[in-house]
Amino acid sequence: MVYLLVNLDNTLLTTDVLLELICLSFGRSLIQFFKIRSFNPAQIKGKLATCADLDITTLPYNSEVIQYIQDWKAKGGKVALITATDQLVAETIAAHLGLFDEVYGSDGQLNLKGENKARFILEHFGEQNVIYMGNSVADLPVWAVAAKAITVNASPRLRQKVEQINPNVEHLGSAKRSIQPYFKEIRPHQWVKNVLVFVPMLAGHQFNLPTFWIALVAAIAFSLTASSVYVLNDLLDLQADRAHPRKRHRPFAAGDIPLSHGIWLILILLGAGMAIATTISWSFLGLLLAYYGLTTAYSFYLKRQIVIDICLLAGLYTIRIFAGAVATGISLSVWLLAFSIFFFFCLASVKRQAELVDHYHRKQLKASGRGYHVDDLPIISMMAIGAGYVSILVLALYINSPQVQLLYTKPQVLWGICCVLLYWITRTIMLTHRGLMHYDPIVYAIKDRQSQICFLICLVCFILGGVL
Repeated sequence: MVYLLVNLDNTLLTTDVLLELICLSFGRSLIQFFKIRSFNPAQIKGKLATCADLDITTLPYNSEVIQYIQDWKAKGGKVALITATDQLVAETIAAHLGLFDEVYGSDGQLNLKGENKARFILEHFGEQNVIYMGNSVADLPVWAVAAKAITVNASPRLRQKVEQINPNVEHLGSAKRSIQPYFKEIRPHQWVKNVLVFVPMLAGHQFNLPTFWIALVAAIAFSLTASSVYVLNDLLDLQADRAHPRKRHRPFAAGDIPLSHGIWLILILLGAGMAIATTISWSFLGLLLAYYGLTTAYSFYLKRQIVIDICLLAGLYTIRIFAGAVATGISLSVWLLAFSIFFFFCLASVKRQAELVDHYHRKQLKASGRGYHVDDLPIISMMAIGAGYVSILVLALYINSPQVQLLYTKPQVLWGICCVLLYWITRTIMLTHRGLMHYDPIVYAIKDRQSQICFLICLVCFILGGVL
């Protein structure tokens, strides 16, 4: 009987299990990961499979391959899963799908890949007694001894090589990748946060072209650096994202981008951001490096620490304003810094509030990958309300301070901003409490019509108060 042998990584799955385990281990404990002292690929896979709790139910499976297997079994054929992934993980996936008659994986000593896999197949199934389904150059030795070769999402070059060694070949899927998932992954909509770099210029009424261009370059540097962190965070949060109703559609979680491309995205974005920062000043570069260090610490550890994570998120927003001041050489007022800290603490709290409300509606007691429980929701809501209202109080005190006379000819008009912020913050928190908030308040603010109107009113008050 001819067996259909199916590879796992990037064939049955649209992801690589080893990279999944590495990302999972990195995200949970760097110390535990570096305790794996081995250069044997099979041993590394075995230890990672043991220490990392991989949720195989949420992995991205290739529906076309699964359909092919089901059709084969409907004709009475036998199917075996044969993979370089550790035997434990392979057996768990096979049990979950219920499609395989036999399962073979790496056993801690033998790495079942390439020539090793080809020899194993010859010993267990014999030559020309198998149809092999794979996806990479490492599968060429196996296709050479198979009765039929099936490629999955193979590149044109690989397809040509397979056709040369095995004329009985079938191609599934396509290697063509759209640029859209990569564009989505770097989250350009989040770059709007970096307009905060322009705040010192606007608050100081320094309206000149050279200052604007410096601020623009600084914003670009921040955007690229921030995008590299988004990629890193998504790699570390794969399992938590797949358990989320909306985040599971992110490119890495959905399997739209190979995990191996993640490291290249990080290096390219980070390198470009830092290179641009050097054109401004070394002080700005140092601040950008500090920002990157804090966001990396957040991704690896601090996002799971209650309250600290909210303080850090608020601080990262404020760092953008401080970086704008460093880049343009404009001094920051204590009033602006105080307002920023409380206002962004409010937004960070709203972000956590939205996540907890979502978990409450899904009847989950604990936020996945975070340190909060649903029972914390009332406290988080009070933190958001308190910080938001304090930020308005700071603005009100500034309007009545002697310093406001230096920049604004009609400071009384700025009271309009206080009223608008009071409305916007209250409404935002109420919508979040009702479960109507997007998990990212920035996305909500960009798309929400009333938020757009509030922004325009604040801009008009700012212009009428000091610019005209």
